[in-house]
Amino acid sequence: MSGGPFTHLDDAGQARMVDVTEKNPTVRSATAQGFVRCSPQIVAALRDGAVPKGDVLAVARIAGISAAKRTPELLPLAHVIGVHGAAVDLAIVDDGVTVSATVRTADRTGVEMEALTAVSVAALALVDMVKGLDKSVEIENVRLVRKTGGKSGDWVR
Repeated sequence: MSGGPFTHLDDAGQARMVDVTEKNPTVRSATAQGFVRCSPQIVAALRDGAVPKGDVLAVARIAGISAAKRTPELLPLAHVIGVHGAAVDLAIVDDGVTVSATVRTADRTGVEMEALTAVSVAALALVDMVKGLDKSVEIENVRLVRKTGGKSGDWVR
């Protein structure tokens, strides 16, 4: 933690949106990752393109990109910023699917929440597509892994 006052609270302790009016736009990026743990049956169906609902990875990718752009609609204190780039990647591995998202902007505040939202919604879309095959699918370890730019500078997990 930074050690300073929590910027999302006013002097009376009420939630507020941080005023970024005076900040200069800068290039910023954030990368988040998560994991969708799947049964061997689902992994095989994903690898074979045999999921009855269709192209799971394409649906999840588009859902994640769309979610990055809609983050302020979901998180009440998030700023409306220009999402200038969003990439969502999914990789099938032996025990599930790794989901990662990188979001970029040239704006007054960072895109960490947009990257986390992209991963979360892509993972949810994946679960929605495969839950008919196996309801034990789990989303795990959604986390920020890197951010660049802004006043606080670069950070890597």
